[in-house]
Parts: sequence; structure tokens; C-alpha cells
Amino acid sequence: MVKVWSILVTMMLLISGCSLFEKENLQPKDQQEGEAIVLLPEIEVVAEKLRVPWSINQMNQTFYVSERTGSIVKIDNGKMDRQTVELKKPLAKAAEAGLLGFVLDPNFSSNQKAFAYYTYENGQGQFNRVVVLDLEGNKWTEEKILLDGIPSAAFHHGGRLKIGPDGKLYITTGDATVPENAQDVKSLNGKILRMNFDGSIPGDNPFANSYVYSYGHRNPQGLVWLGNTLYASEHGQSAHDEVNVIKPGANYGWPVIEGTETKAGMETPLFQSGDNTWAPSGMATHNGKLYVAALRGNAVREFDLEKEISNPVITGLGRIRDVFIDGEYLYFVSNNTDGRGNPDENDDKLYRVLLTNLK
Repeated sequence: MVKVWSILVTMMLLISGCSLFEKENLQPKDQQEGEAIVLLPEIEVVAEKLRVPWSINQMNQTFYVSERTGSIVKIDNGKMDRQTVELKKPLAKAAEAGLLGFVLDPNFSSNQKAFAYYTYENGQGQFNRVVVLDLEGNKWTEEKILLDGIPSAAFHHGGRLKIGPDGKLYITTGDATVPENAQDVKSLNGKILRMNFDGSIPGDNPFANSYVYSYGHRNPQGLVWLGNTLYASEHGQSAHDEVNVIKPGANYGWPVIEGTETKAGMETPLFQSGDNTWAPSGMATHNGKLYVAALRGNAVREFDLEKEISNPVITGLGRIRDVFIDGEYLYFVSNNTDGRGNPDENDDKLYRVLLTNLK
């Protein structure tokens, strides 16, 4: 009977082109103590052997996934094509650095442009910049610099790019290991920034002649809107990771307060991890819930805004960097090849799962 079942499963995989993960194959790779183990009956592998993937984008039915090593992977009808990216500066080799945020221009179908955030090195040090990339044939080229000179360090680069419902480009930046910069509204570090597509400063930004939209952040790496409300995920200091409601001009406290601490004029998080560590990254929404990729948490976590509770809904696949929802499916990428995970021979992967399977 076991042999027959094995043959049937193999035939199903060949016919469907999907990978089915049975429970014994979904043992957690570094399960956080105290967390429930969540095992799903069926997860599909959309693409594999990715190189530290960072951002998931989709245009029509085609996916574009940025890789921290400096490539964009196009995934179309099961075919994977790694596209080169020609940048004007060499990518930094520091931990967590490289080609990070990537988002397609809303008019990508006609103009073949995208926005990117990357960490580079020059004779003066290490910095982050926001640029416009242009796709011609199978190569992306840095066409225009929108914002440059964002100080960088060994860690805490931020790096998430998202386009808001207001048609503006939002950018997260880390404190670059200098915590006090997060409280300085004249510094670009430890912030969520907001700009027009041409790199100019929107006239309705909360601080005059400034890209700064909110401040007091340590290392925010996720952005998502539910209606017109912006939510962000943020790495805490060894614990006390956060999910915040972002208000223009608001101060989110780092390094003065963290976790449930309070101080006049500073925001406390909607959710925080307490003494556990999530290391939250990319975010998505569906039916009034937030879904957040968790690196150290080795999970996709669901945040129920109505019940004000959070639980892992996917575990067992290692470090998760980004999530994306399209229709009835949740897509997510692992990050086990980033130097901090335990990769298997086919990591990293882009997965998908039916949202109805997330119990």
C-alpha cells in the first residue's frame, strides 16, 4: 500500500508540476522555542535555486523577484529566467546588504521601468540609494538616481520599496547601527521616506522639504496598506519586534522606547513580539488580516487586526523574506541562503499556498 501511494504521489507531481510537502518533510529548521509547529497539507514550489531573494513583484501572471546578489528573476509559466542588473556602483558585501527593495512601475507594461534600492561601496564608505531601472531585452540598467547617500553600515539597511494608494513611492531605511539617527528628522536613517516617482519631495509630506514620513525606526523592512492605512514591520533589538500603524510625522520611539514602553509624543506598536524574535520583513493583506514574513521566526505570521492576536500559519521552511497575495494564493520566498539559514540543495524557493489552507 505504501509503495502504491508513493507511485500515486509521484504521478501527481509529474502531472501538476508542483511539489507536495508531506508532514515529515516540513520539520522546522530552527523552530523558535514556545511557538506552535504549523504543518500544511500542500504547498507548491513555483521556482527554486534562487539566490537570496528579497522582493516579490507580479505583472499579469509573470513574477519578478529581486535577488540580493544582484539579479532579477523572471518567472513565467514555470520558466525561470535570471536577468542581469547593471548598476553604476558595485554592490556592498556587508551582511544584509546588496540589491534589496524592488518594485515595478505601475506603467511597467508600457515603459519597462522599475524602482530599486541597493547598498554600494565607494572610496568614502558604504551607502544606500534609490534608483530607476530600465529593462531592455534581458538586462536591467540603472537609468536614474532618485535618492543617494543614505548612510549604511554592517547591518540595518532597511530597504523595502512600496507604491502607496496615493501614487507615491515609500522607502524604509535602517538606523545603520547608529540608533540616535532614528530620532534626528534631518537624518535619512531609521525612517520611512516618501517621494514622487521623479525623486522630488511631495508637497504634503509632514516635514517641509524633507522625504521623512515617519521616524524613530530601528530597521523597518515591511510595508503594506489596508485601505488607506499604512502598516510597517520592524526589527527590534534582539526581541520586541514590531508591527506598527504608520501616521505621517509620527515618532516610533527607537531607541528611547521599545516593546510596550510608553513616552509622550511617541507611538507604541500595534503588535510586538515580547521576549521572542520574529525578525519581520515583507507584508501582505487579505480579508482584514496582515501576513508577515518572519526570518528568525522561520514563519509566515498572520496578524488578526480584529481579534488583536498573532499566530504562525506556515512554518518548517526556514527563513521567510517576503510575502505576496494574488487572488486565492499566498506566495512567499525563503531566505535560507542568506548566510544565516540552513539551506537544502534547492534553496531558496518561491512557494505558493491556498489562503483557505491557512488555518
